[in-house]
Amino acid sequence: MARYRGPRMKLCRAVGVVLPGLTTEATLSRPNPPGQHGANRRKKPSDFKVRLIEKQKARWHFGVLERQFQRYVVEASRRKGPSGSILVTLLQSRLDNVVYRMGLGRTIPAARQLVVHGHVLVNGQRVDRPSFNVSPGDEVSVREKSRTKPFVQALLEEATIRSRPTWIEFDPAKCSGKLIAAPERSDLPFDLNEQAIIEFYSQKL
Repeated sequence: MARYRGPRMKLCRAVGVVLPGLTTEATLSRPNPPGQHGANRRKKPSDFKVRLIEKQKARWHFGVLERQFQRYVVEASRRKGPSGSILVTLLQSRLDNVVYRMGLGRTIPAARQLVVHGHVLVNGQRVDRPSFNVSPGDEVSVREKSRTKPFVQALLEEATIRSRPTWIEFDPAKCSGKLIAAPERSDLPFDLNEQAIIEFYSQKL
């Protein structure tokens, strides 16, 4: 599947906020949008642009392609409840995001690589699909054969000092964690207007 492999901070500058799932940088070195005229764009953004930026923030943070992102929006709109909050829950329940939030990846792309290469188990079964939906009660662990690899041991050491959301339990000593509840909207690590995303797609889907 195609993935963006260009400068990640360029995307962050385009939406005006650091996306922690995309980069380990703490702040934007240059707050203006990229491009020759980025520093001179001072006009008030249109409603369409505001909604587009919110959509791009979510899509780039979670590393989801446009067509797949649209499917998440359709599923969130189909379920009962606030569509925006449901959308965020669906995105945060992806296996690559859960592995990242457990501390086993500095970014979501790094966690995705761990999953794709077969190092991650869900309820004892190897799962190599980053989009796999992790449900409350599911146990996510590192494959026993992979635990001796130096890069995995380095990740486990880093995981001991990483902060985790309240809906995740993780024991670095056992290389295992559990989703104890559905991901909460309040634990999203960046500002997002999820309702603007639903409005962006309201005329398209």
